[in-house]
Amino acid sequence: MTTVSFELLKREINRVLCKNGMDEGRAEECAQIFAESSLDGVYSHGLNRVPGFVDYIQKGLINVNGEPTLIDRTGPIERYDGNLGPGNLNAKRCMDRAIEIGKEHGIGIVTLKNTNHWMRGGAYGWQAADAGCIGICWTNSESCMPPWGSKEGKLGNNPLVMAVPSKNGHVVLDMAMSQFSNGKIEVTRLSNETLPVEGGYNKAGELSRIPEEIQETKRILPAGLWKGSGLSMLLDLLAASLSGGLSTVTVDEKKKDSTTSGHNISQVFIAMDPAKFSGADYTEQVVNETIQYIHEAELAEGSNGVYYPGERTILTRKKHLEEGIPVEESIWEKVLKM
Repeated sequence: MTTVSFELLKREINRVLCKNGMDEGRAEECAQIFAESSLDGVYSHGLNRVPGFVDYIQKGLINVNGEPTLIDRTGPIERYDGNLGPGNLNAKRCMDRAIEIGKEHGIGIVTLKNTNHWMRGGAYGWQAADAGCIGICWTNSESCMPPWGSKEGKLGNNPLVMAVPSKNGHVVLDMAMSQFSNGKIEVTRLSNETLPVEGGYNKAGELSRIPEEIQETKRILPAGLWKGSGLSMLLDLLAASLSGGLSTVTVDEKKKDSTTSGHNISQVFIAMDPAKFSGADYTEQVVNETIQYIHEAELAEGSNGVYYPGERTILTRKKHLEEGIPVEESIWEKVLKM
């Protein structure tokens, strides 16, 4: 591992995107999202994703000029076609629009079909919270996880994001439907580490903490076992039916090749303005009371602390701004040569 500054990381990603056909303004915005993911410690969806993102552009899977276009509008609900534009820019646009609607009506619901991988889903939860809104969003994907009781991948990982704003630090949950996302498993492998708990199965059908074994079988473990399996299916059904886009079944059928990931998928973005409900001050009070309550909980054996969702992200962000962002040297060198 080596470390680089946030500005250097963003500048190099921007350069690569411009070189591959993205205009300067969009490249700057896109690079910001990638760099912020690494800044917050989500390396799997920051710098590490850039080579694959560029590969998709070169293969024609990502339309660098694609923008979401409005399909229809019903009250506080709008549906968009992503036109296979960059997934992170499409997602940011749609959460922006959900926030605008939410500020006007109390709630804004925006659906998106025909888009690409949104990279780090939590980015759009932080985006909503930074605007003073409660945010909820999720995506479907191609199949990569076995339904409970099976060993064949038929479900997507379908990340779910929920965020509540707070002046003292937003509460942001960003979770895959597997115990560990495929990106986290890859980062753990690259670091020559093992997972802290079992994350999937090995060839013998035994639960394993070894990333290479799980990647070999592609049998990642659903979070909450049958509960994560069921939630994954419902998130897929909701994203596809509300947006009019593809479900995991049809995403699988239309895959260009076995390596294609997060292409032509469906997403939902919801933003709610607390001021239109119980009030922003009441939301702040509830958040502060809850955080204090869980921080006072007696620690379990071997525990180094109790954290609310998003708390360690804030600490990681501060550390990386001061000390630099750790990057995998092989990936960094690859990006520098692109």
